[in-house]
Amino acid sequence: MATHLPDADRPRPDARRIARRLLFTLVVNTVVALFLALPGREGLWVNWVYSQCIGLLIWLCIDGGRFVFHPQGRLMGWRMALLVMAGVVGGYSAGCLLANALLSRPVLLGLHGLPTSTLQIMVVSLVAAGITTYVFTSREQLTLARQASEAAERQATEARLRLLESQLEPHMLFNTLANLRALIATDPPRALAMLDRLDGFLRATLQASRSGPGHHTLAAEFDRLADYLALMAVRMGPRLTHSLDLPAALQHHPVPALLLQPLVENAIRHGLEPSVAGGHVAVSAREVDGTLQLEVLDNGIGCDKAPDSASDGSGFGLAQVRERLASAHGTAAHCQWHSRPGEGTRVTLRLPLFTDTA
Repeated sequence: MATHLPDADRPRPDARRIARRLLFTLVVNTVVALFLALPGREGLWVNWVYSQCIGLLIWLCIDGGRFVFHPQGRLMGWRMALLVMAGVVGGYSAGCLLANALLSRPVLLGLHGLPTSTLQIMVVSLVAAGITTYVFTSREQLTLARQASEAAERQATEARLRLLESQLEPHMLFNTLANLRALIATDPPRALAMLDRLDGFLRATLQASRSGPGHHTLAAEFDRLADYLALMAVRMGPRLTHSLDLPAALQHHPVPALLLQPLVENAIRHGLEPSVAGGHVAVSAREVDGTLQLEVLDNGIGCDKAPDSASDGSGFGLAQVRERLASAHGTAAHCQWHSRPGEGTRVTLRLPLFTDTA
């Protein structure tokens, strides 16, 4: 199956790449000149001039011809073989004429057997051109394969994050609908207020899901947390208080969507709701030692075992947050959970800090 890369991912000739190829060609041409000078028919200087003229023109014919016949220069198979053969013949003929002119010799002298036999020069030129072309095309094929692999990996990671997000949404939604059903029978005004908050939260969620990976900012994440906490406040009343602390300098920093909401949901579900007095949940973002630190802290009942190790499935949120961090940032991101019975729970996330997101 052919792999199609975006235009930004396709290899194009640039100044550095051309400079490296030119240097490599000059070195190969010099080696050829040394080889041709061994029989002693011509001096090293004469052979060097011929080798450079012929070699550089062969390189221009082959390397330039690739981009004439293909926009990205990816000419393979028999087409590349024909181009090498044509480039050798054309480059040899033009190179001999140019070298003769530079050495003040008769223009057609090189084509009659000087500085060495024409057949010898042709064979050496063909071998040198074949080696040089193989090196260049092999490196480009490796580069293209690596870029295709990286593009596929990015697409797989984005698809995985989308799947995890789709798993989180029903989890939160089903919990909310269950509480809404109970409120309809016992407190219709609060049920109506909760329904309005739910509508606002779902609208924000839909908008965030359309923004795509890499476009969800901390500001958007905190806005969704504000909607969710307002939704929970309708259900819990004065038993729930909260605070959100997001510095202006970090508002545009990208994060995976729905990264913090399951942690806040866990804090309410496992820490505050079981407490008669309820409690407070605080969410903050700050820069610490060159990293982005996100923290969800509650003063609820706490526990002595991480939720994702529970057998009742209550650890869904924390486990998925860890999975999302691993998918998005690998080992560069960390999740730390700390809790004690009667003292509340603290979850700290450390992510790479991107300083150019403003």
